[in-house]
Amino acid sequence: MTEKNAEPQELQPNSILSYAKDLPNICSLAGLACTLLAIYFSISGLYAAAMIGMIWAVAFDWVDGLIARRMKGRTGNDRIFGGQLDVLIDIVSYGVTPAILLLSYGNFEIIYLLGAFLILAASALRLSYFSTFGLTGGTKYTGLALDNNNIILVFIFLFESMFSHSVFSVIVYISIVGLAALNVSQIKTPKLSGNPVNVFILAAYTLGMTVIYGWMML
Repeated sequence: MTEKNAEPQELQPNSILSYAKDLPNICSLAGLACTLLAIYFSISGLYAAAMIGMIWAVAFDWVDGLIARRMKGRTGNDRIFGGQLDVLIDIVSYGVTPAILLLSYGNFEIIYLLGAFLILAASALRLSYFSTFGLTGGTKYTGLALDNNNIILVFIFLFESMFSHSVFSVIVYISIVGLAALNVSQIKTPKLSGNPVNVFILAAYTLGMTVIYGWMML
């Protein structure tokens, strides 16, 4: 006879790979693939191709959140898993990738290790802070959101041909250290990725940068 006070059987979580079928997570992983390409091309010295990978990583990052908010039937576990996946991918896309870009452009000289560490450390601190405290007032980030790192660096690299390699390496160094400082600052910045209009603006920016950098590679 079953005891009335018996504890209910604990629900087992879904398999790890079952979450890979979730459309927002597919977009997140597509952004991770773009990030991997950006890292590969940075190390190879093909910076125009790296810029394309970096901006498409942002595009997929923004789209996955938009899709997640509009999808019906997603459980609390789906949302938690997707949020954790986003955080892990963000530190690679917006922390590791700029760090490797800086090291590669500086010919892996030891002086560039400091700048690489600063952007990576700032990214880790920024994401940990956001995971703990969330948005300020539910609408604004504390510190510059990490996706801006890629958006701004992709724009800066448009002017690479105007400078010698040594001069532009200093510009990249200063830019990345400056972004790291903004990432961990107390400035309040609006959440841009949740607005469909901003997503379309980013889409236009992404396509424009893809065309420009694609032309540079021809």
